[in-house]
This record gives sequence, structure tokens and C-alpha cells, in this order.
Amino acid sequence: MSGVTGRHADRAPFVLPPYPYDRLEDARRSAAALPGGAVDLSVGTPCDDPSPAVLDALRSGAGPYPPSIGTPAFRSAASRWMEHRLGVVVDPTDVAACVGTKEFVAGLPHWLRLRAPDRDTVLYPAVSYPSYAMGAELAGCRAVPVAVDDEWRIDLSSIRPDDAARALCLWVNTPGNPAGGLDDLVAAAEWGRTRDVLVCSDECYVEFTWEGPPAADGGAPGRTILESGSDGVLALHSLSKRSNLAGVRIGFYAGDHGTVRFLSEVRKHAGLMVPGPAQAAGAAALADQDHVLAQRATYRSRLERLAAILESCGLTAPLPEGGFYLWVPAPGGDAWGLVDALAATLGVVASPGEFYGPPGAAHVRLAVVQPDASLDLVAERAAGVDLA
Repeated sequence: MSGVTGRHADRAPFVLPPYPYDRLEDARRSAAALPGGAVDLSVGTPCDDPSPAVLDALRSGAGPYPPSIGTPAFRSAASRWMEHRLGVVVDPTDVAACVGTKEFVAGLPHWLRLRAPDRDTVLYPAVSYPSYAMGAELAGCRAVPVAVDDEWRIDLSSIRPDDAARALCLWVNTPGNPAGGLDDLVAAAEWGRTRDVLVCSDECYVEFTWEGPPAADGGAPGRTILESGSDGVLALHSLSKRSNLAGVRIGFYAGDHGTVRFLSEVRKHAGLMVPGPAQAAGAAALADQDHVLAQRATYRSRLERLAAILESCGLTAPLPEGGFYLWVPAPGGDAWGLVDALAATLGVVASPGEFYGPPGAAHVRLAVVQPDASLDLVAERAAGVDLA
């Protein structure tokens, strides 16, 4: 084709920004040069093994095409898990599978805009997972950050009325990535209902909530947007973090009946379906809480240990209210300088806070996911190191 014609001819082509974690190659090379190699804490990729029962389920035969919305067994398992762990009753008909939750986050604005073409705005926390904003960009929407307070919780009062009037959805994330804050989800749900804005709650770290009274079996205290009902809200859950199934790509969304039905039908037309063995593994994982409680203890121990190592090097490393990240203030606000120093001295690859929004630019995020042997190596390297 010699050129672009028609009603979109005056539009500039969309140019993708660099993928954030690709910008860490220098830090990776620096860390890899140390004896023992790099300890990569830049991405929240679980490194522990799934439970044997889950792996057994994953070995089941592929069979015919699985339902795009999710098998009855998987959706029922998700419904039972939400009742047991989160204290909410959600009918399996209001639950649907997704191919890992990142694709759902990135694709949701595109699907929602089909239903509400007069709205063009995605609201999301100003310090948060980059895919909320990128999903808006990929759908041709306005990505509008919402301020967070001093404890990294979303500040609903800062949302302008004109942005709310144009909003397809508001994203909240509790426990939050990267800073581990806990939002008031009841308030978020009420904000959306009074303004007819869908509130989407990314709850993939809910099993690793540290603050608040634990549930009867010692796990998460049950923070979910669905506590105040399902009208006008969606809860998004992942098996990647909870059950070390990041490579299997399975999650689910639940909540508002009409929205779940609309999205599941659109996604069926788009050919989005979780493979049958992955759904079987997901159902098995949701039925087993013992492996999650063991993983909770492991992550809590690693968080405390790495925080102590960093503090021995002169840094401040507060423990999060939830999640498995340390959100570390950089000395002098120089996050890239701290990323370079961590790589050169401790062999640790970390992410600068600007990846998660401009208000986070003076912090560094460390995903405490590597095995204990890697933390042993970091502890050895930390002797006598001053990063303040």
C-alpha cells in the first residue's frame, strides 16, 4: 500500500513504548558478572514448585475444546473457594475463566468499549501494575491515573467528575503491586455504583495479605470487592501467585451478572479459552489450601529476611501490608542509581519505581520470589556493603 486513506488518515500510528523490564539489561549483565550470578528480583514470577496434586491434574488429557467460559468443575471450584476463603457466595454462573489475568487486564477496555462506545476512559491507581494503563492505550482509550495517598492507597476523592462521567471502569488492586497497600474496597464499590462505573478489583495477591485478623484457618483476612455485593463490580483472581502456576496461565473473574455474561460471550467469539488440562489443574489448586498456607509462610519468611539484609546495608525496607514485594525508598530519590548499586554489589536485579507510575520514581521494587538459596547468596554478598 502506498499510504493510508479514509477517515483515520490523519491519525498518527500507535508507537509502543519499550517493555519496562527490557530496560534492565545493563543491571542484569552487571549482576550476572558476580560469582554465583544474578538474583533476579525484578519480576513477580513465582519460582517454587506447584503441589503434586495440581501437577497430577495438569497431566490429564487435552480432550475436545474446553468451554471458553470455563468448565463447570473449574467454575464451581472457584465459587467454593470464594465462599471458603473470602466469605462471599457467588453462583458459578457468575464466574468465568481467563487465560491468565494479565490478558484480561490488558484486553478489558477493548471489550467494554464495545458495550459503551460513548465512554473512553480507564481509571487506575497512579502507582500500579503497568498493564492497567497499557490496556487503555491498546484500546484507544484515555488512561487516567488516580492519586494514591501516603500509604499507597487509592484516593477516590481525587477523581474529577468529568473523568468519572467518561469512565469505562475503575481499577483497584488490593493487596497492591508494587507497594503492598490495602484499599477500602467497600468504598470503591460504592463510588462506582453511585456513578455507574464498573469497578474492577485485581485481587491476585489476596492470599498474601499480612495486615488484619487472619481467617479461621490462618490465611488471608478475606478482602474482596464482592463483600458488598456483586452489582457493578468484578473481582479478578489468579492461580499464578497463589499456587505457583504462572506458566499454566489460568485465572478467573467473577461478579456482576450482566458484565460476566457479556464478557464471556465476547471472549468466546474471540477464541479465548483456557486449555482443558490447565482448567483441571486450576480446579485442583482451588480445592487445596494446605499448599497455599505453606507458601504464605515461605513468602513471609523471605520478606522479613530480605528486609533485614537490605537494612544491614543502610536501606529502609518496610514490610508490605500485602503481597510479596519490598517497596524500598532510594537514597536521595535516585531509583536507577539504587538499581545499579544493587546489581553491582549484591547481584540483585530490581525494578525502578517509575515502571509503576511517576509518583513511584523515588522507590525500587524487589519481588521476593527467588528460593532461599538465592537469599543466602545475597546475604553473603551484603557483608560490609553500605548502600545508604
